[in-house]
Amino acid sequence: MNSQPNKRTVIILASGFDLILSGIVLLIYFGLFPVDISGWGIPRWVIGLVGGIWFAGSLAVLVYQLTKTE
Repeated sequence: MNSQPNKRTVIILASGFDLILSGIVLLIYFGLFPVDISGWGIPRWVIGLVGGIWFAGSLAVLVYQLTKTE
């Protein structure tokens, strides 16, 4: 049994879910969601940096897995 397609599907789903979550973090950072991040005790730029790196990494993994040939 070849587990490679199953592994690829799981990685695609996980990176897609990560992309959605990091996108939500970035939307909160840019003020498009009504969440007050100033009360969290974390500098605003840190949330933007973490969200941006998380988004870029998730997007890179997803694009790689979707364009990889068998």
